[in-house]
Amino acid sequence: MKYSSSNPSKWRQYQAKLQRKSRLNHRAKKLPALILISFSAFIILSAAVWSSFWISERWSQASLIPTEPPPKKVEKQQPLLSRYELPALLDEFARDANLLSDVFVCEKNGTYYTIRTTIDTKLQRYIQQILKRSRTLQSAVVVLDASDGRVVAMVNRDSNGDRSNFSLKAEYPAASLFKIVSAAAALENSGYTPDTPLYFRGRRHTLYKSQLKQKKDRWTVETSLRKAFALSNNSVFGKLGIYVLGQAVLTEYAEKFGFNRRIPFDLPLEVSQIEVPNDPFGLAEIASGFNKRTVISPLHAALLASAAANKGKMPTPWLVDAIQGNNNRILYHADTNVLNQPVLGRAADDLTQLMQYSARSGTSRSVFRKLSRKKRFKRFELGAKTGTINDRLDRYKYDWITAYAKTPDGQRGITVGVLGVHGKILGTRSTELARAIIDFYFRI
Repeated sequence: MKYSSSNPSKWRQYQAKLQRKSRLNHRAKKLPALILISFSAFIILSAAVWSSFWISERWSQASLIPTEPPPKKVEKQQPLLSRYELPALLDEFARDANLLSDVFVCEKNGTYYTIRTTIDTKLQRYIQQILKRSRTLQSAVVVLDASDGRVVAMVNRDSNGDRSNFSLKAEYPAASLFKIVSAAAALENSGYTPDTPLYFRGRRHTLYKSQLKQKKDRWTVETSLRKAFALSNNSVFGKLGIYVLGQAVLTEYAEKFGFNRRIPFDLPLEVSQIEVPNDPFGLAEIASGFNKRTVISPLHAALLASAAANKGKMPTPWLVDAIQGNNNRILYHADTNVLNQPVLGRAADDLTQLMQYSARSGTSRSVFRKLSRKKRFKRFELGAKTGTINDRLDRYKYDWITAYAKTPDGQRGITVGVLGVHGKILGTRSTELARAIIDFYFRI
């Protein structure tokens, strides 16, 4: 039997409606699960996004915070230096005088030091120039501040190119420079004055046993201590050594003036040597400086004049003003002091008179007259003592001067020690060099 619908279109609509309703019911059943899944996905996605932003923020902040450096290695501080350590530290500059300057760097055992000195570079260069033209075999110059002993200049020259610091070597005969010591002993120990009458026979610059007798005859000439000192009269000072001073007094005053003792200095300084004998002629040789056994350094020679410039006081010489170590830390700073006062009171004033008279009327009068004629030096205080002697084999002539110059107000002054060693050709005399140095110093 066949069945047919009277309205097939409505039936199809009805069937479609039932299918839609079935699908809706099916979706409705799944909706809670879909919502839960979507919500979970949203939470996970949100968490992921927030985490990425948080991590990015933390990284950016971390990049802005400076990384703490590793702890620095603590550098060991350099110890402070005493003056007694300076000669060993600066030994290199004793071996090569040309290295001296106002500032230089010194290395010792891997440690570096900046040395600031008292050197006047203009004066230093000037002296180097005049020594080059001096035609001496060897020459050495030391210039000290008269009041406190600071080294203003220290220059050496050797015609064979030896660059050693001769200013520190005590290997040169002191010659008549030692008359400063003998005169000081006579003035202070024996009550002499510059005008004390004295007598001699023969020539002033010789020393024979016949000249040392005390007798007076028609060949005997009267003089004074002042004139004998200025003209470097050997026989007068020889008799002072024998009859007035003697071995003990000469030894005592030699040591007061720095012989046979270490003079503190910032560079290695040799000891000036003297041995005073007891026999009469030996005493005469020592007191007059007419011997080759009494030796002195140029630095010590400059100090001798300082006793006359400072009322008998000899300052301790010094070169180093300050030493800086790492980070500019001051490791050393100089202090000035007096080395000794070998002569006191009236005797000190009289010694100054002897030095002044020697510059004006003695063996150096011709060169110091050139200074005193200049307007600048009209009222300056000038003093000097010269000395000349040959070596043991008469090959070389040692030519000395120790001198001082002070301004009229006494506020500024220097002492100068100059040694010239000459061969067959006599070069520029030490007196001329000293005059040029004093002139230049007070012009700069």
